Amino acid sequence: MGVIGCGTAGAAAALLLARAGCEVTVLERVADPKPVGAGILMQPTGQAVLARLGLLDAIAARGARVDRLYFRKPGGATLVDLRYAKCDPAWFGIGLHRGVLFEALYRAACVEPRVTVHTGCSVAGIRREGERTWILGEREHGPFDLVIVADGAVSELRTAVGQTTRDTAYPWGALWFVAPDPERVFRGELYQIGVRAHRLYGVLPTGLGPSGEVPVASLFWSLPAREVEAWRAAPLDAWKDEIRTLDPRIGFVLDQITSHEQVTFARYRDVQMKRWSDGNIVFIGDAAHATSPQLGQGANLALFDAMVLADALSVGRSITEGLALYEASRRPHLRHYQRMTRLLTPFFQSDSRFLGWLRDWTFPIANALPPLQRRMVETMAGVSMGLVTRPLQLPLQLKC
Repeated sequence: MGVIGCGTAGAAAALLLARAGCEVTVLERVADPKPVGAGILMQPTGQAVLARLGLLDAIAARGARVDRLYFRKPGGATLVDLRYAKCDPAWFGIGLHRGVLFEALYRAACVEPRVTVHTGCSVAGIRREGERTWILGEREHGPFDLVIVADGAVSELRTAVGQTTRDTAYPWGALWFVAPDPERVFRGELYQIGVRAHRLYGVLPTGLGPSGEVPVASLFWSLPAREVEAWRAAPLDAWKDEIRTLDPRIGFVLDQITSHEQVTFARYRDVQMKRWSDGNIVFIGDAAHATSPQLGQGANLALFDAMVLADALSVGRSITEGLALYEASRRPHLRHYQRMTRLLTPFFQSDSRFLGWLRDWTFPIANALPPLQRRMVETMAGVSMGLVTRPLQLPLQLKC
């Protein structure tokens, strides 16, 4: 089997399929992959997959436990206070540097006996001939019985399959900065402040990072893509003052930012495919269903994709049957999170005055009603399947 991309989805799929007895070749575009990125939140769903891979303990040791999401207005009024324990006392999140997840998966893939990883391999296309498929680059790789495309949100291979119904960049993104937090000022929660819908500030405790033993925290600040150049051209002081006004605790983090180049701007894509598979090609992770990170599910959905795909292929009597099982199994869960993300993102990142007002009025009501609050926690934890559908059952019971 061939896998395009050695990020979260690709590496996890390669490991799971190899451990099921498949010979897997992974092609990674980057010549020398490094642990980069900012903070992500590993939900109970993603943790369950990492536990199955035998990587959860090592990853959790470099992460920071998160017990709740707290979201308030600038004046201090609480809009949302979601605690994992409201649904299950064994649930929690793990604030994690993306590089920690990458490094753990990549190293495991490189030493897995049935996995061969080739780096510095740019993929130009896919060629099919009957039931066999070749991956095209500087040279052909294959033939493969199955090709798994896991090359991220900006995948150029979706057009080759012709199943894409939506592929657009969100007009908003976020500025990110990861800073040492030796005193653990930020701990136990994903902390956010919303100024109507056009300002969103947040801090995520991010554990120890890929290297070092000093805790770090990830600062993020929403910004329209059209304003990034103006932000880079303006002095930093006004921006820092605005953030300090919202949360004085963040001052020591802002003091570490002395140039615009230290801050990364991340933009998101909204990707939807009519089908994720076509013959013996299947798309997983962000390549199949990229969304904004508003619900904090990207890496978790990618890990779950990999697990369900490996299980479906092991149960199916053929590649075709296995992919059909995968589509049927993943569709309710993924479609729900795509819809919810598309619906909720403008309430947090848009120019709309009305949506900001509506959010500030309705969210505290929903947060105060136990049935709705439970649904919100299930959505945060990654297990929701919709308002009237029973939540996803995790493969195992997580331990604190």
